Amino acid sequence: MSAAERLKVVFIAGYSRSGSTLLDRMLGELPGFVSTGELGYLWTRGLQENRLCGCGSRFHDCAFWERVGLSAFGGWGQLDSADVARLRGEVLRHRFAHLLLAPRVSRTFEAKLRPFAELLARLYTGIAAVSGARVIVDSTVDAPYGFLLRHVPNLDVRKVHLVRDSRATAFSWTKRVSRADYLDEATFLPTFHPADTALRWTADHLLVHLLARVGGGALLLRYEDLVADPRSKLNLVARSAGEAVQSADLTFVRPGCVELGLGHTVAGSRMRLQRGEVPLELDDGWRDRLPSGHRRAVTALSLPLLAGYGYLSPPTGGRSGS
Repeated sequence: MSAAERLKVVFIAGYSRSGSTLLDRMLGELPGFVSTGELGYLWTRGLQENRLCGCGSRFHDCAFWERVGLSAFGGWGQLDSADVARLRGEVLRHRFAHLLLAPRVSRTFEAKLRPFAELLARLYTGIAAVSGARVIVDSTVDAPYGFLLRHVPNLDVRKVHLVRDSRATAFSWTKRVSRADYLDEATFLPTFHPADTALRWTADHLLVHLLARVGGGALLLRYEDLVADPRSKLNLVARSAGEAVQSADLTFVRPGCVELGLGHTVAGSRMRLQRGEVPLELDDGWRDRLPSGHRRAVTALSLPLLAGYGYLSPPTGGRSGS
């Protein structure tokens, strides 16, 4: 199948709490793009747990996802959600990254990978058919999911390597944040010690660099630059996906905010449930509120990449893994 016939996917990779949901939602406002959120979690948070879609309805009550299920599978009821979730867990783990890179080294793993990749192919095809979009935006973020996408038939995956200052990310993961999309009971996201986050941040970004190396490169984008200059950065991402953006397509970007419409993100941060004016503000509370000892530890543990991304010196921009 030629590149022109394959489904175009913008995959946002990096580490969580880096603005991936915001970028996903903004791209979804562009003509020809559809925002899906962290699509890799559809099978658990949507199909099994029936959490809120970005539109505010529960997954199984959302007309958009109902049509996707019908188009892709003849209805979600045709799938055994427990079996799909089990299969997902057997192929999509950080510890399976080496097998996702070279599945033929394990016939057992390859036998599980193939049917799950085919499920994903049907899912993406259903999303394209229902939305009519040329580009599907997927902000699942995890590099192993990017390795998995290499095995999904008929996809043309364009990768965006989104980074955020590790100290800001570490500070964010110390906050107690409720799950806004889970209505059955009050639950909260886990918190992590800043040093733990620094190690995870470093490991995950190194995996994204590896993904870029084996998968044709990735556009490197800093969250801080996206917030400071959203128009030019959205243009940059669109061009990396082979799409032209006109000035009239960016009227939703206003001074200090973006105007976001109704979306159908299946998972992601709590801002995926927002619509209307969403402020674009750089959250740098870590500078005053992250204890100095933690700040020094995070800096030391993530120093090479922190410097490479320009957080200790003027940024240089460019592409990751190309």
